[in-house]
Amino acid sequence: MSTEITGVQYDSEYIKKFSQDRHEPDWFTEFRLKGLQLAEGLPMPKPEKTRIIGWNFTEFEHKPSARSISSLEDLPVNIKQLVGQGEQSGNVLIQHNGTPAYRALSKELQDKGVIFTDLETALKEHGDLIKKYYFTDAVKADENRLTALHAALVNSGTFLYVPKNVEVSVPIQTIYWQEDPNAGFINHVIVVAEQGSSVTYVENYLSTEESGAPVANVVTEVFAGDNAKVQFGSVDNFSKDMTSYFNRRGHVGNNGTLEWALGQMNDGNTISENLTDLVGEASVADIKAVSVGRGDQKQNFVNYIRHFGKHSESMMLIHGVQKDSANSIFNGKTKIEHGASKSDGEQTQRVLMLSDQARGDANPILLIEEDDVVAGHAASVGRVDPVQLYYLMSRGITKKEAQRLVIHGFLAPVVNELPIEGVRAQLTEVIERKVQ
Repeated sequence: MSTEITGVQYDSEYIKKFSQDRHEPDWFTEFRLKGLQLAEGLPMPKPEKTRIIGWNFTEFEHKPSARSISSLEDLPVNIKQLVGQGEQSGNVLIQHNGTPAYRALSKELQDKGVIFTDLETALKEHGDLIKKYYFTDAVKADENRLTALHAALVNSGTFLYVPKNVEVSVPIQTIYWQEDPNAGFINHVIVVAEQGSSVTYVENYLSTEESGAPVANVVTEVFAGDNAKVQFGSVDNFSKDMTSYFNRRGHVGNNGTLEWALGQMNDGNTISENLTDLVGEASVADIKAVSVGRGDQKQNFVNYIRHFGKHSESMMLIHGVQKDSANSIFNGKTKIEHGASKSDGEQTQRVLMLSDQARGDANPILLIEEDDVVAGHAASVGRVDPVQLYYLMSRGITKKEAQRLVIHGFLAPVVNELPIEGVRAQLTEVIERKVQ
């Protein structure tokens, strides 16, 4: 069997050999082959109001090439700056071009049963656990062509597992560092917090090449069990030549909490989908996200929370800035399913445009199928107030500097609310670079 996907030839023999070379379990190889079959017939994602025809999601070099490092001191300065300080630096996984380059996990966490490793190693050492959570309730391989292609060709990933009643007080961090100009970065992240546990997970995506045509296809599955809490922070910072597809999903049990803190700072064309299912009673989801679009990039962001459990709560706070001729869509959805009584869903989306050519659309959507609930939304799209700029410039500040201050002020209500200090600091640095 063979299939051609937008100019790239794959067949079952290639998939089998790739999987065998990585010593993957048989069930995972079969899952790859199923994904390959599905990719032939499934449609591409259809993001609302964003035309993706001509975007490169499939033409790339699949096999990663990377280097290993023996010490954090061997890292380039820009990568080293991303590593958390103090205790946090002892719990870090660095992947270069999708291949593990450095890993450290404190003995204390290892003794408590915490698992933190790359996906390839996890499949060898914890295959049964991966099978339990891989492409399960959170996201399906047959969702669209890109999720099927992901299932067939995944070549990178992270697995973080926190056992029952284990509280991890120090953030755990992964850095994905891409340098290959034509690589396909097919990355799968699984974060599991069992009943009564808690963890903060922070990840950074960045690429340093400004030429070529790299591709990112990222699927993330987060599970917060009963009475568990997960704080998930990410700063996405891929270069302008990389086309990115992010599909992040969450599943929250009874009295569980999942907090998303997302800095969506890619310079290239991007589709980003974030869906959280509040399955348990009194479950909570909180999404805070900021983005800055610039140049001629196109972006489509969907943040979606579904309430299934009674007394469940959700909050969504999204701020975006559009510069130059960037075009971004911000879709916020809150759905309260029938039976999810006493639930409360709130969302706010605000978009600031800095030029006549920039465009940003904020689309709040409430889907309510239960009577005894509370739900609300707010959205605004507008340009920089000329009075603000005039006031700042009248104090001797240049127009460029005045715009920079306005942007920081606009994003600050979200950035300052991010629950993870490291994400706040990293995000502030990225914003500063993008508004220059």
